[in-house]
Amino acid sequence: MPSSRLARSRKPRRGTELVCERVFRPLAHPLVLVLARLRVPPPLVVVAAGAAGVAAAVELGRGSLLAAALLVQLKTLLDNADGQLARLTGRTSAFGRYLDSEVDLLVNATLFAALAWTTGRPALALAGFLALTSVLSLNFNAERLSRSGSAEPEAEGRATLFVRRVYGFVYAPQDRLAESLVARRPAVTSPSALSLLANLGMSTQLAAFGLLMVLGHPLVFAWLALAQVAVIAVTLLPRRVPQEEIA
Repeated sequence: MPSSRLARSRKPRRGTELVCERVFRPLAHPLVLVLARLRVPPPLVVVAAGAAGVAAAVELGRGSLLAAALLVQLKTLLDNADGQLARLTGRTSAFGRYLDSEVDLLVNATLFAALAWTTGRPALALAGFLALTSVLSLNFNAERLSRSGSAEPEAEGRATLFVRRVYGFVYAPQDRLAESLVARRPAVTSPSALSLLANLGMSTQLAAFGLLMVLGHPLVFAWLALAQVAVIAVTLLPRRVPQEEIA
């Protein structure tokens, strides 16, 4: 029964993020079962994950690197729990998906702002934030565009309309850029590319950030984000691939 529940709560996607699948997802599952029994709404878990992430940024800004690293991993654990909880209990919603994306962006922004504050390198922190946002956006959109079907429309209340408008304001330019990139470079949606991008997902990124904080070198994460953009540019973007080759 536990294994069937774990399978039912898994998000179907092309490309497996190993850190998420092998570490955070199994760790989050017992918590998900408890939250399901308590009938905790998945959006509340999203908010809790955001609070943990912002608290991590506060600790990073204060120079408490170990506390920040632990809170970042708590954020990742809760971030894995909210989606599992929604799928397991049949309470997936457009509101939850939009809210989750917006909270992730807020946490990343506060973490890099704290990084700029504590290291005195605002330009590098900003460049790292933009690089990380670009990588995560390409990861999401390449996987989305690799699917032939589209999601079913959902009923939208006022709260959903609000978070959808916020999402459109913040993410629409990134989504259009990714769509244009995929149209010009179909190789970005090939199985090998999706596998590479999946392993540059949020769980892996924050695990690396936490490790670098523990080691006392949080600013290296900004350089790491910039290096990822360079790797993607070199490995995925140079050549055009006929559409039939990646079908």
